[in-house]
Amino acid sequence: MLSPRGLQQRSCLLQAVRNFFLARSYLEVDTPLRLPVLLPEAEIIPIQSEDRFLHTSPELCMKQLLAGGCSRLFQICHCFRRGEHGRLHREEFTMLEWYHTGWSYVELMDECEDMVRATAAIWAEKEGMGEGISVLRAGETISLAAPWQRMTVEDAFQRYAGMSAAEALTRDMFDEILVERVEPNLGRNQPVFLYDYPIALASLARPKQDNPDLAERFELYIGGIEIANGFSELTDPVVQRHRFRHEINRAATGGLHCCMPDKFLQALAALPECAGIALGLDRLLMIVTGAQAIEDVIPFTDDDL
Repeated sequence: MLSPRGLQQRSCLLQAVRNFFLARSYLEVDTPLRLPVLLPEAEIIPIQSEDRFLHTSPELCMKQLLAGGCSRLFQICHCFRRGEHGRLHREEFTMLEWYHTGWSYVELMDECEDMVRATAAIWAEKEGMGEGISVLRAGETISLAAPWQRMTVEDAFQRYAGMSAAEALTRDMFDEILVERVEPNLGRNQPVFLYDYPIALASLARPKQDNPDLAERFELYIGGIEIANGFSELTDPVVQRHRFRHEINRAATGGLHCCMPDKFLQALAALPECAGIALGLDRLLMIVTGAQAIEDVIPFTDDDL
């Protein structure tokens, strides 16, 4: 169970995050945790709750709110994914998700950098640690001073794995190489945005206009840990339905049944150009406090219950 001091640190981070977005005229929303249909993702196994599912992300509902006329949204909520255990994973975790219409992933990277640096500075000030322009991770000092590094997926694979991202995909080893050879090198001295993923890994991101083989997707790494995943959002329901069908078929080969989220796809046709991002708040708290595992920064572990 988290100590009173740990609870104060967690509360400080949550307040700093909220204040950051409210000061930028974002609307805080809360959406249902239990949904009849989720966005199909073959690699993510949902947890069933009677005839519904605990959401794995608030994305489905938040995009429907954007399609209904909202322009800037953020949400802090608990998400649920079966089988997620380990130093950096839990089946129930705290997610920050936000969306901004009229933006691409470029502006979103800028704002993500601003948000992390601002919240880390507020936490450091309350802890009497100065201006919070750096954090300590595994004995290494990581500077949060601007600007943060931006590296394409292709450059990262060439530099740290000695092969192209396309070759890794062809060999069906992309995830393995990313986790074992690329990620440990990312964000060691300063945070790094890994961007421009192969279109096969686009998820819900739109293709780059000048290179449709790539997707406008990025991930933020600090100290070798993935903190956030963001996109320029795909707004074409025909293309998105095709991608979902592919995910549904992939999930079926693993024995997981997924349904097509038809209401979401209907709303997608009205979704304006926008960018969105999901950030793991438990992991961010680990970074700023120097904790080694998620269990060190959450109020209760499984053993406490």
